[in-house]
Amino acid sequence: MPLALITGASRGIGAATARALADSHTLLLGGRDRGALAALAAELPDARPWPVELTDPSALAAATSDLSEVDVLVHSAGIARVGPLEDASAARWREMYEVNVIAAVELTRLLLPALRATGGHVVLVNSGAGRNANPGWGPYAASKFALRAYADVLRGEEPGIRVTSVFPGRTDTAMQRTVREDEGGAYEAERYLRPESVAAAIRTAVLATAEAHLTEVVIRSR
Repeated sequence: MPLALITGASRGIGAATARALADSHTLLLGGRDRGALAALAAELPDARPWPVELTDPSALAAATSDLSEVDVLVHSAGIARVGPLEDASAARWREMYEVNVIAAVELTRLLLPALRATGGHVVLVNSGAGRNANPGWGPYAASKFALRAYADVLRGEEPGIRVTSVFPGRTDTAMQRTVREDEGGAYEAERYLRPESVAAAIRTAVLATAEAHLTEVVIRSR
């Protein structure tokens, strides 16, 4: 079966995407939580943990060195914190860009030969904040706008590879709980997207027929 590498697979949208692709792909489950990755791999038919610190260039280079062919690369790892710009330190800005942008950029760069070999597909899980920047979301929104720009350039420079940006609205995940704590608001899971709904959209893009290229997918809760 084709190989899919999914970052952020220990929980949330990443874990849901792994389950959504489990019947069609061999899976590498990227993330920091080794226990969660092992538990998820145990419940899927052909999956193994890929515990790599994405912000460590040396570790990333070593972990990708034996991957000669990759059919699908899903970037689901990310962090989000919100608050006014006056409280956003340089360290906060750097953290957002390191995890949300540079980690994805470098992993993709290292795997470009493997993706070219299969005519592969890169999926970048973005955010509604990557299309509209609202007060309080400065560093996070800026990182997601940067990720959107990267996807557009990658799509133009690598015509043999499909590149899809996915823009979910608020989703019922641990990250969303952190965001709502920062905002000082109630957590209303029933008003948010389910991770499985986002994963279903990613599966649709990945399994699209060969001539079809879903470049952007925007998902909002009803």
